[in-house]
Amino acid sequence: MSTPTSPAKRSPSDRPDKIRCDACPVMCYIAEGRAGACDRYANEGGELVRLDPLTILENREDVALVPFLDREWDGDIVSGDEAFITAVGSGTTYPDYKPAPFIVASKAADADMITVVTEGIFSYCGAKVKIDTDRHLGSECAWVRAGDEVIGHVTTSEYGSQMLSLGGVNHLTGGSKKEGRATCSALLALCNGESVALSIDNGAELEIAAGQAPVVNGQREERMRVGCGSATVGMFAAQWQGLVDEVVVVDDHITGVMSEHQAGKVIGWPATGIKINGRRSTPGRYFQVAEPGTGWGGTDLSDPLEILGAWKPGIAWPGLSLLMVSTTGEHAAYFELNEDLVPVEKEMPERLLPSVRRIEENCEPSLASVLFMAGAGGSLRSGVTENPVSLTRSVQSRLTRVTCGGAPVMMWPGGGITFMSDVTQMPKNAFGYVPTPALVAPIEFTMRREDYQALGGHMDYVMPLEEALKGVTGRQSDHRLSGRRAETRKSGSPWPVSREPAK
Repeated sequence: MSTPTSPAKRSPSDRPDKIRCDACPVMCYIAEGRAGACDRYANEGGELVRLDPLTILENREDVALVPFLDREWDGDIVSGDEAFITAVGSGTTYPDYKPAPFIVASKAADADMITVVTEGIFSYCGAKVKIDTDRHLGSECAWVRAGDEVIGHVTTSEYGSQMLSLGGVNHLTGGSKKEGRATCSALLALCNGESVALSIDNGAELEIAAGQAPVVNGQREERMRVGCGSATVGMFAAQWQGLVDEVVVVDDHITGVMSEHQAGKVIGWPATGIKINGRRSTPGRYFQVAEPGTGWGGTDLSDPLEILGAWKPGIAWPGLSLLMVSTTGEHAAYFELNEDLVPVEKEMPERLLPSVRRIEENCEPSLASVLFMAGAGGSLRSGVTENPVSLTRSVQSRLTRVTCGGAPVMMWPGGGITFMSDVTQMPKNAFGYVPTPALVAPIEFTMRREDYQALGGHMDYVMPLEEALKGVTGRQSDHRLSGRRAETRKSGSPWPVSREPAK
């Protein structure tokens, strides 16, 4: 990531070969043929030029990325059902008093719609990362580092997944300059779909990229667990009946024991005299059988027999068969009790192999998911209306739909405009940065024309969609666009322009 550029101390007249960019607080002076510190704006012939192309979504799912200029506008009115101007490459409202770069009028199902298009400079932003794996990555609240710098922490685990909270204003601006730059660089790469190396204090080494299988301690993950140990016992109890005398599904959270579990009781599974070293919750369900780790079922176990106590004489018997398996099916072993009621490992019988494969079959592929999370503040909202709180109320009342590069967002309830969005649903390279440091992310607000007028929108700056598609820079912009590109709508993603209020 580039080093922040300090505002020049000399006046512009002392630097005739440079122009000043006011797209962010850094206020770079940019020499002819050079780009600013953000690599997003450049000086071409004394004119400020936006280097990223303006990105347009086309309402098709069956074609790959195409250059928009290959399809010339034919002069006909373009419907908002067909094309959508995203904020990717549009420019910002900084220094905050300016209307948004594009305020676009279109029609959707014969309704007059307005879409306000701008890139936001977000200091209050971060990423929520979901890593599908049964392995323990780090203790809750453990620091997550990029290189030597802390950029986030481990948060509460979810069902079959480990969760990270990365970024946020405290890491971007509340620490050292080095910490802020490292945080911004990691967030930018993650949100643009690139691979990022992270480490967790007293935990795992990670390589993650949105939509790809994570790499944990150098090993690429394949599966997330089918369920906890108790759930696995319940799901497959009938399939094991008559094939083995006891089943233990080893899990860091809830280890399941077939003969004691309610599922076993219902189908008449006899007692075996097994003893589990752990904290008994309810029949057949045990907590804390081992420490968290990267072994069996997300524990630190390499030998599952460590969780077993002595078998009860008079209930257990020599020759009793025991299957121990993990919640992903990655680990599985078969044992039989000898004359002293001690488990002895044997070759896995053919009759049990299908059930282990069935566990693997029911596990979903391991993926890393990255959700961009941000709060849209007053300065960004003023690009939509002269009375920013009116936009907040419109969003909260679902009169205005918010999208991020055309992708749907999940709006958090309560005050403000706080949203999350899946980065894999956004156009390629949708994110930029400014070296303050902060992320630059696309955001669009779509509503009925009458609702936009009612909230005090900048009606004098509204332009028809067909005019925007011709490559005309927003009337309020002070830079030239370098080009346009079109992307098709992501498969399964809703179309961002609709006459219906947001849900």
